[in-house]
Amino acid sequence: MKSHTIMLDINGDSRIVTVRSADTLLNALRGKLGLTGAKPGCLNGDCGACTVNVDGWPMKSCLMLVVEAVGKKITSIEGLKQAPIQQAFIENFAFQCGYCTPGFIMNCHSLIEQYPDADDTTIKEWLESNICRCTSYIEIEKAVKSVLKRN
Repeated sequence: MKSHTIMLDINGDSRIVTVRSADTLLNALRGKLGLTGAKPGCLNGDCGACTVNVDGWPMKSCLMLVVEAVGKKITSIEGLKQAPIQQAFIENFAFQCGYCTPGFIMNCHSLIEQYPDADDTTIKEWLESNICRCTSYIEIEKAVKSVLKRN
């Protein structure tokens, strides 16, 4: 299959990468750019372990072709510096094994940015897009709510 050289805006940096048309954003992040925070889980968009932010919105990177990301602003967990939700996850014990944590943090960060006045229903709806098998969602909800109160 033919390869293409493209430029991506990732974590505030322009990165040149050679990809195939069929490569997903997840594969390019992990295999080509060494950004391994987005995790492969189900690889069909159900679990959310691979969630990154694209133009400020959560995107399951296993579902997005990397060529679709050209011209968009991509933020992975590696590019999220000192975001309040990161500290809130620690303070509220919102993770156990940690495998799904980067995806949850990216999803919650987008939620807080897009809906700073989110109500309980909105928070629950957003959290449904990610799966954690180790802990309840109560701690994650508490983390989100603690950041919303600070805003």
